[in-house]
Amino acid sequence: MDATQLLAYLDEHDIPKVKFAFADIDGILRGKVISREKFRAGLADGYGFCDVVFGWDSTDVAYDNGTVTGWHTGYPDRPVRIDLGTFRQIPWENDLPFFLADFSGGDTGRADLPACPRSLMKRVVAQATEMGYRAEMAQEFEWFNFRETPQTLQQKDFRNLTPLTPGMFGYSILRPSMEHQFVDDLFTWLGQFGIPLEGLHTETGPGVYEAAIHHDSALRAADKAVLFKTAVKEIGYRHGVVATFMAKWNAELPGCSGHIHQSLWSPDGAPNSGRNLFFDPAAPDKLSTLARQYIAGQLYCLPHILPMYAPTINSYKRLVEGAWAPTTLTWGFDNRTVAMRVLNHTETYTRVEMRVPGSDTNPYLAMGAALASGLYGIRHGLSLDVPPTTGNGYENATNGRLAPNLRDATHLMRDSPVAAELFGEGFVNHFCQTRDWEYRQYASQVSDWELKRYFELI
Repeated sequence: MDATQLLAYLDEHDIPKVKFAFADIDGILRGKVISREKFRAGLADGYGFCDVVFGWDSTDVAYDNGTVTGWHTGYPDRPVRIDLGTFRQIPWENDLPFFLADFSGGDTGRADLPACPRSLMKRVVAQATEMGYRAEMAQEFEWFNFRETPQTLQQKDFRNLTPLTPGMFGYSILRPSMEHQFVDDLFTWLGQFGIPLEGLHTETGPGVYEAAIHHDSALRAADKAVLFKTAVKEIGYRHGVVATFMAKWNAELPGCSGHIHQSLWSPDGAPNSGRNLFFDPAAPDKLSTLARQYIAGQLYCLPHILPMYAPTINSYKRLVEGAWAPTTLTWGFDNRTVAMRVLNHTETYTRVEMRVPGSDTNPYLAMGAALASGLYGIRHGLSLDVPPTTGNGYENATNGRLAPNLRDATHLMRDSPVAAELFGEGFVNHFCQTRDWEYRQYASQVSDWELKRYFELI
């Protein structure tokens, strides 16, 4: 619906308010509920929103190194603009109208806010379109569920939590039947909210689930992925369940992935419209030259932009050998030990799966990074000189390994001309400032592990 139709719909049904939200640099949705009148008034010029949302971290503590905003700017309002094409209704909130927003300049002549993740994703998608490609993407998520509330988490100091169900029950039919109302609401309400799932099942671990979201055009896929994480948490609240998308919440249990599936297609109206450009039936392995360039670009760029796939201290606790997460710059056909898994049995389903991201990613940044680096490989005509890994990808470090922690990965990205070429200096500077802050907050803490190891013996 366009603006006129939406306003008529709100008036006709006497809907007094709408909700809108945007993703901050960590992928956390920030937003407001506004009146119908406020919604109407801001459609043309946007809505003033305090830019502190890009000047603080996930716990609302102000950065001491930010340049986009801070005490030096006085934290002014910036115009946030609602994307009417994202209209949906929230089924667990009496069908409250909802929109996604961003800090893009649009047709106003103003520049995008460099810190805005959705604006970055829109720019990358525009590059794909200009190159003649329709990018299709999807992100899948694993996450743990606990029979807790936000209050009990605090009371227990995040220790001795009660999982939704006990035991290691990967792909179990029994465990979902125990919580059938929660599972049914997830599948049904997410679909009604415009996030249809291909599948939902338990993974190995107490109370852990995995969901695969139906693929879509790249920006819409990123929107769905961002909304999915918050929607799961909100639906969980209604069942006395708290969901976490930490990459590795427990050292003894598997981590949680956020794999990204991607392919390039001929755009509508093109002579070969509707063709998967990654598939080549004439090639020995049915993988097109374009796909090889795309993979080569992602492997080449990966060390330069790793924090966009692994943005937290905790991300790197998942990226360890033997934990179903990659540690080397590798690719292979249907190989779950490599960074990039190729699936190409048929044209319809031929795609590349980037397996580095965890479930803690900001989907706009992770999916934007994947698409931008793949396009980089095409633009520069990179050849895929690294042979596919057919065995254990952890043992194949010929092409290099991933940085082992957020500090090292951030320093590589901060100084990388490749990152600046892909995303612009404004974004790279801001994002690396936030990741440097994140690492320094961690480095200043004294952990339980240190106390137990050093307190009495040293």
